[in-house]
Amino acid sequence: MNYWLMKSEPDEISIDDVLAMRSVPWFGVRNYQARNFMRDAMRIGDGVLFYHSSCAQPGIAGIAEVSSTSYPDHTQFDPDSKYFDPKSTRENPRWMMVDIKALRKTRLFSLAELRSVPGLESMLVLQKGSRLSITPVTPHEWETILAILDK
Repeated sequence: MNYWLMKSEPDEISIDDVLAMRSVPWFGVRNYQARNFMRDAMRIGDGVLFYHSSCAQPGIAGIAEVSSTSYPDHTQFDPDSKYFDPKSTRENPRWMMVDIKALRKTRLFSLAELRSVPGLESMLVLQKGSRLSITPVTPHEWETILAILDK
């Protein structure tokens, strides 16, 4: 089992939205490394730290899981979508997505709080210049965060 931190702007899709819909496609990723994580490494049942980004209080807002294998992101083919990619074809799609199922909302585990927890210093989301929307989380980081959230 793998673990991931997946960022979403809450005004686009929040943990509350995902809880209401039960499962959502994680579309619009346009970074090759993040795409490769979804395409090559994510498996059904992998744990997800659902992270609200680009907002007043960024941080982990819920726990989710990967609920599908990867498949082509439909927005790359839609000329009216902000995620349209004219170089991508249905025969040779560039961009993939997975579905995410929310398991529970948590209290906000803020970015500042993440920075203060011993043992989390190496988390990719805490590294200077890290802008990836999807990053791997180690089992130790996952267990540390869940232990704090479950207090």
